[in-house]
Formats: sequence, C-alpha cells, structure tokens
Amino acid sequence: MQHTLKSEAVFTGTGLHSGAAVRMVVKPASADYGIWFRRVDILSGDTMIPARWDAVVPSRLCTLVANGAGHTVSTIEHIMAALAGCGVHNALIEIDGPEVPILDGSSRNFVDGILAKGVRSQSVPVRAIRILSPIEVRDGDAVARLEPSEMLEIDFRIDFSDAAIGKQKKVLNMSNGAFVRELCDSRTFCRQADVDAMRANGLALGGSMENAVVFEGDKVLSPGGLRHADEPVRHKMLDALGDLSLAGGPILGRYVGLRAGHALTNRLLHALFANRTAWDAVECGTPTGQKLPGVGVLRSDIPVHC
Repeated sequence: MQHTLKSEAVFTGTGLHSGAAVRMVVKPASADYGIWFRRVDILSGDTMIPARWDAVVPSRLCTLVANGAGHTVSTIEHIMAALAGCGVHNALIEIDGPEVPILDGSSRNFVDGILAKGVRSQSVPVRAIRILSPIEVRDGDAVARLEPSEMLEIDFRIDFSDAAIGKQKKVLNMSNGAFVRELCDSRTFCRQADVDAMRANGLALGGSMENAVVFEGDKVLSPGGLRHADEPVRHKMLDALGDLSLAGGPILGRYVGLRAGHALTNRLLHALFANRTAWDAVECGTPTGQKLPGVGVLRSDIPVHC
C-alpha cells in the first residue's frame, strides 16, 4: 500500500549555500499525489514544483527542481531520501525559501521528524518501476547504471586522492529499513580546499563543520570525526536514493554508481524513461510490497551518536 504522514512534520534551519533561515513543513497528502513542493514565500503565480526527474535543472553540487514559472527548490536530495527511506509516497512540502535546510548534512533529522509523526497506509497499491534491461550513462570515469533486480539494491564506489577518503565501496539491499539503519545519518562531505573555493564564489555560506564532514589530506577536520569509517560512500548512496526517488515511484532494480553524482543519476533516469523497453510500471502486491524501502522501519532504528 501507498503511505503518507499521519500529521505534518516541521523542520527549521539554514540553507547550505545561501545561509538563509528556512522553515519547511512536510504535510500528509492523498493517495497518488506524489511528492510536491510549494513555495509559500511566493504570493502569486504557480508556486507548485514537482519532485520529479523531468523537473530537475542543472545545478552545481545539489539537486534542484523547477516549474514552468521558473520557481525553484534546491538541495532536495536529503529530504527526498528520507521520504523514500521511510516509505512515504505522498506528501506536500511547504517551504518559505528556495533551498531545503541542510540541518546536520544528512537525512537523520528528517527521518526522525517523519517517524516521530508516524506513517499511515493508504488503500491504493504502490506503483513501482521495474527495470527490465540494463541502462548506463557515463561522464569520463564516472558511471551510473540500472540493472534488473527483484528489489532496490545500491552498489556504490568512490575514489578520492585524499588519504582520509581514498577508495570506498558498499553494497546494500534497501529492503525493510536498511536506509534508516545504515545510511540516513551519513553526512555530506567535502575537502577544505573545496570549502574555500565555494565561499570565494558566494556558495556554501551556510556550511560549517556541524553540517558537513571536512577533510584535508589524511585528516578529518570536523569535530567528533566520522560517524562511520566509510561515511563518504554511505552519503553518496543516500544521495543516490534521493535522486532515484524522483522517478515517481520505487525502483525495482540494482543501481550501480562509480564516482557518480546528482547530475549523472538524473541523466540515467532520462535515459531510462527514453527507452520504453527498459522498464515497466507494476503494482506491488505481496511479497514485493514487503521488500520496499521503509517497510517495517521503527524510530528506534535510527542510529544514535553521542
């Protein structure tokens, strides 16, 4: 069955790039509604923006969606991952600015807020996207691919010259709350040189070591260090789930990412939907529906950090 929130969840914080204060309210929605943003700070015209693969526009460092009137919401990947990972298919997200709050740089606070309010079933089957044949896109050494699988799996590999990151790989079956237990608390990361360059260009004005893991060579500069030894690759998997959720329904397939990012994953969705023989829309009954991300997840599954 499809799911939505039992009651609205409120999040306040600052935008990563703008540094501006943001208030965001995630509200329940009816079955088959999908996920939509509403810009409540805009008082006229079309303020509704779909969280959908074909509404994504090119943006540095994050996923940004826009509507036909040119109104946008950026850095949506962490809230989208939280909704997908909690099994929420329908929600209206009201936001009073153009950027989702960064909070601690992961999806943990979003997941906690959603599960604190509770998730309720709706009497309509989930419509999933089953991958029938492999689809792949490349950009230099970066690769993103979807392959047939009975459930969503994510296989991700990264390779950085910084000794503190290096080569990392992880594979997860995303069934039954794996996102909440394994990925939701993994924070965005960057190098100190990247921070300096972004701020010199008027970006990352709301960034700090409280909402990102900052590396320099073989050192982790952020207080408290890493939450997981492989936190960077886990965060890349978190981003991938958020970006894949823009497909409009859960994906039944295996996602393989090698040095992939937001733009390449979105290109992969464009390539997928351009090839009608590569996918099929299916209604999820039992047992498939029991293998979707978020099924059976509990608030106590959220990792706790001292």
